[in-house]
Amino acid sequence: VQLQAFGGGLVQAGGSLRLSCGFSGRTFSAYDMAWLRQVPGKEREFVARFPWRGDRLWYTGSVRGRFTMSRNGAKDTVWLQMNSLKPEDTAVYYCAAKTNSAPLDRTSSYELWGQGTQVTVSS
Repeated sequence: VQLQAFGGGLVQAGGSLRLSCGFSGRTFSAYDMAWLRQVPGKEREFVARFPWRGDRLWYTGSVRGRFTMSRNGAKDTVWLQMNSLKPEDTAVYYCAAKTNSAPLDRTSSYELWGQGTQVTVSS
């Protein structure tokens, strides 16, 4: 089972991008899902989290109101719609998934990781 993330690119400030993340091999109806990002020299940080029960979506403060995480009915794909992008959103974005009961807010809890996709926002 693997995760694959797509959709990064170069965009001007104020623009939008939509990242996609899907499973190869099986659906993930019981997976907690998350998007994270990382810039060189800094720790990977959570951007959004979507527990499989779907009732506790969470966003980091700097993206709240601009980014939206969603998943399809088949639960085999998640998206991160990013609007009003800012240069400080520039990073490599990763999707991650877990089935365990470990805390949602720890990167070490996640069992599966996508390969990362670069998002660059120019000023």
